[in-house]
Amino acid sequence: MGWHSLSMKIAVAQLNPTVGDLSGNRKLIEDALHESIDRGADLLVCPELVLTGYPPMDLLARDGFVEGTLRELEALVEHSHRIPMALGVPLPVEGYGPQQLSNSAVLLDGGRIVGRQAKTLLPAYDVFDERRYFVPADSREAAVLDRPGIGPIGLAVCEDAWWRELDYPLDPVGDLVRAEAKTVLNLSASPWHVGKGEQRREIFSRLAREHGVPIVFANQVGGNDELIFDGGSFVVDAEGNEIGSLPQFETGLLVVDLDSPEAECASRLTRPAELEHGLVLGIRDYFEKQGLPRRAVVGLSGGIDSAVTAHLAVEALGAEGVLGILMPGPYSSDHSVEDAKALAENLGIETRTVDIQPLYLEFRKVFAGLFGEQEDYGLADQNIQSRLRGSTLMAVSNAEGRLVLATGNKSELSLGYCTLYGDMIGGLAVLGDVYKGDVYALARHANVSGERIPLSSIEKPPSAELAPDQTDQDDLPPYEILDAVLEQVIEGDRNPLSIEPPPGADAELCKQIALRLDRNEYKRRQGPLVLRTTTKAFGSGRRLPIVHRFGV
Repeated sequence: MGWHSLSMKIAVAQLNPTVGDLSGNRKLIEDALHESIDRGADLLVCPELVLTGYPPMDLLARDGFVEGTLRELEALVEHSHRIPMALGVPLPVEGYGPQQLSNSAVLLDGGRIVGRQAKTLLPAYDVFDERRYFVPADSREAAVLDRPGIGPIGLAVCEDAWWRELDYPLDPVGDLVRAEAKTVLNLSASPWHVGKGEQRREIFSRLAREHGVPIVFANQVGGNDELIFDGGSFVVDAEGNEIGSLPQFETGLLVVDLDSPEAECASRLTRPAELEHGLVLGIRDYFEKQGLPRRAVVGLSGGIDSAVTAHLAVEALGAEGVLGILMPGPYSSDHSVEDAKALAENLGIETRTVDIQPLYLEFRKVFAGLFGEQEDYGLADQNIQSRLRGSTLMAVSNAEGRLVLATGNKSELSLGYCTLYGDMIGGLAVLGDVYKGDVYALARHANVSGERIPLSSIEKPPSAELAPDQTDQDDLPPYEILDAVLEQVIEGDRNPLSIEPPPGADAELCKQIALRLDRNEYKRRQGPLVLRTTTKAFGSGRRLPIVHRFGV
């Protein structure tokens, strides 16, 4: 036999745990265990912190949380007589202060915990803050199962495989191999962004080749707050070849025989398909895991952002769970109203129409009393239209128990091209981490199998329609330029003075974009939760002061 004389059928459980649902998460593991036994597996591998769900954050300090987790672990230990299993759990650490924990992988077999390994590399960047909660491992040892034909197993937790990419001073996987591990199990809760799956495959394939051992990558799937986990679990052999994998964004169980691999490898998604699948999962789990009714409301303007948001909501919740509200105003064009109606018909969703013009005219009377009679009240004139629409949507939310989905995209949120208490209201910002160029890509992808989003919504110049003959480019650079600059500043953390101007831009325009980005931080702090799709989303992974003068 190959594989260092190791013959083993490994089951990889790609599970969707809910943070804090300790008994429910245990049940997911038990179900995976029974299926693994039915399929003849010798070992079950589950994700990082699967019993608590990831990330548990300050729940780890809440009275009874860790104790409850350990009780569920004890119940799983009793199930390990038939086949062993590896899973992630927080464990108390002796010798440290009170309530000090490790983010650990444990190996259960024969009614006992036969191996445990704390996570060594604790991330404290972007959306991660694990050093707030955990202490790192000070050593790495292989675990031995008392089962014929199964060699020593190395347990690693997520970041432990990323040492080279993030310039950590040590290689935990290498330490496990030096401790005689013949197979390495990497238990992960690795958040998704577009392209993350290919990055993981490259990292784990290289690690397997370097150390000459097969590696199992078991990742969590599902949405938890703004984070989306794509799963995409896989197994690579000692030469770094992928010998089995699970699809992204789905739960499932992969069984791979390391000695004669014949498992299927999941097909890769295109960028727009990956983006759509991720956002749909993020929406669905945001509703389901909170116990919210599957009832959303979206303001339909006839534009591309609201159209794509409505499409994604229907994919996540079903057409019966989405209500579209048309709110034409004094500057709404006839074709925009028709586009909104066509979209609703294509999606099969209910619509209602509220004409905001009477209320708008009443507010102009109020403005006249405040500021004197004027033909144009500038931004106050424009933003009151958006706020009337926002108030209408919130009224529907309050009256019918529907969650408002905000429709603004990342390009607009970056520059503050949005209205506080207007189009920024809502419980979830679906496109808040999607640049305008990718919004168009999502729209075209939605229409691959037939028109769902009207072509005119895709082809017409984007406009907020808050003033006569208005287009977005009255106030914003062309989106292809804007997005290219924003990616350098947001994802690339570039200094405004070091931005490389894209074609059609100069250094001064780049600087003005960067400054406007910073000046609108106060707006973004007051917006709804943004689903993360890139390496740097607005929210917990990007923490900048509102008040600063760097780069001014």
